[in-house]
Amino acid sequence: MSRRTVRGVYRVPVTSQRQPADHGTPAIRRARTGDVRGIRALVAPLAERRVLVSKDAVAYFESLQEFRVAELDGRIVGCGALHVMWEDLAEIRTLAVAADQVGTGLGGRLLEELVQDARDIGVQRLFCLTFETGFFTRHGFEAIEGQAVPTDVYAELLRSYDEGVAEFLDLERVKPNTLGNTRMLRTL
Repeated sequence: MSRRTVRGVYRVPVTSQRQPADHGTPAIRRARTGDVRGIRALVAPLAERRVLVSKDAVAYFESLQEFRVAELDGRIVGCGALHVMWEDLAEIRTLAVAADQVGTGLGGRLLEELVQDARDIGVQRLFCLTFETGFFTRHGFEAIEGQAVPTDVYAELLRSYDEGVAEFLDLERVKPNTLGNTRMLRTL
């Protein structure tokens, strides 16, 4: 397995096997069921501050295949999810790093892993709802207003029960959006 760079960002090779951390650098890998408790612990203080949406444990288990985690010394220190919304569109969700990892580049590494996952499955556009507009702008996202999908796709997405999709569609039932954050889009 080779190491690659994506626009100058170091990509840790990822397999279904656990990757050892290198000299205090968190290893990024696909999430496993045993990681849910660590993901929830990481997200809890951010949800209390209304930076991220609080979710029940079952929601994490149901979407576990969407997650990547960063692990350091057996502790989950970062996470993020790629949620496919449509043929060419996915959302970056629950991107978070532990307080002691802020500013280390871990958030960017996690995001670029999710971007590569999106490319690997054929997604061409990534959406996020965020307060961290500077971070996402540095990674190629732009703030959007209005609809980012054609009318026929909008009509199909209305059938989703997912609250994230409702926020993406800017539906009145989630207005103002749950957290009051910015809608952003990146084209791959």
